Order: sequence, then C-alpha cells, then structure tokens
Amino acid sequence: MRGNIGQLMQQAQKMQENLQKAQEDLAKIEVTGNAGAGMVSVTITGRMECRKVRIDPSVMSDPEMAEDLIAAAFNDAVNKVNAESQSRMSSATAGMPIPPGMKLPGLF
Repeated sequence: MRGNIGQLMQQAQKMQENLQKAQEDLAKIEVTGNAGAGMVSVTITGRMECRKVRIDPSVMSDPEMAEDLIAAAFNDAVNKVNAESQSRMSSATAGMPIPPGMKLPGLF
C-alpha cells in the first residue's frame, strides 16, 4: 500500500511540473483570430493580451460592421487560445484523470 501512495505522489509531482511547463509555454504563444473572411484579424497571446489588430480599410466605412467584426475576430482568437490551452493541459496531465469540477491552477 505504501508503494502505491509513493507512486501516486511521484505522478502528482510530475504532473504539476508538466502543467507548470505547459502554462509557461502557452503564455509565449500568439494566436490570430479572423472575421469577415480575413477583413479583420486580432492577435493575442496565450495570456489573452492583445498584440495586434488589423482592419481592412474598406471595413471602416461601416462602423457597426467594423465593431462586430472586431468582436468576432477577438472571440475567434480567444477560442483558439482556449483550445490550445486545453490540448496542452491534457498532454501535461498525461492521461491522469482530473475529478470533475476540479480547477487546475493557472488555467485561463
């Protein structure tokens, strides 16, 4: 019985190290979301910090449409970061089951 607990503790420590590394790596990535067939693009980091916004000048003639496209591009970028985060965190846990509702520290 003692060996099993020791092994579980080692696995938990390794998983924590993997999660920390995955979080550090994720913070360094940049993801670009698009809307309006690429007329608007928003680039954000893995920490959800906006790095760049590109707007096709033709969009500016319709301010409401521009606002909608900017919001849609930002949401696209956020969804991409969330998908990448989930993928990296799943890899970091190496298949160890995380109880439902348990929040892993530092997830966005």
